[in-house]
Amino acid sequence: MSEEKKLVKQCKRRNARAFDRLYDRYSPVLFAICMRYASAKTEAEDMLQESFLTIYQKIDSYRYEGSFEGWLKRITVNTAINIIRKNARSLQMTMTKDEYHQVVSQENDVISQMSERDILNCIQNLPSGYRTVFNLYVIEGYKHKEIAEMLNISENTSRTQLIKARKALKLEMENMEIRR
Repeated sequence: MSEEKKLVKQCKRRNARAFDRLYDRYSPVLFAICMRYASAKTEAEDMLQESFLTIYQKIDSYRYEGSFEGWLKRITVNTAINIIRKNARSLQMTMTKDEYHQVVSQENDVISQMSERDILNCIQNLPSGYRTVFNLYVIEGYKHKEIAEMLNISENTSRTQLIKARKALKLEMENMEIRR
């Protein structure tokens, strides 16, 4: 039996030390996810805390199918989205398909010249709606239809938020290059 499977079984038995080990082992990875969705470190810490509360409550539902870390990440992303949804203002904006394609085609590869920390800082500076859609689409790999359902917005709004996020990121990254 793998070490991970033993840890999960102990957590299912509500072993406090096992949960401490689970936290120590996975919190850095899950915190990185929270940082992508949060606008500040304290908000990410709150998201992480909520995620682990949910993990604690739902550990019995893990069926040893698929990656345990993937299961944890999914809970963390969903927790972050729920927190954002609670705090969100309306994301309704529109953009035509032509505007969408024009913006996408204008993007350049400034990102390859930046550090991971610089990129994360730029993402964190995005407005909540932009940041959420950007993370779900670009990082997590969701489709616009799925994002629309998760956030209770239209697919067009999801596309618009992504376009505006990319534009804002590009501008921020170009400004960082100028400051260097």
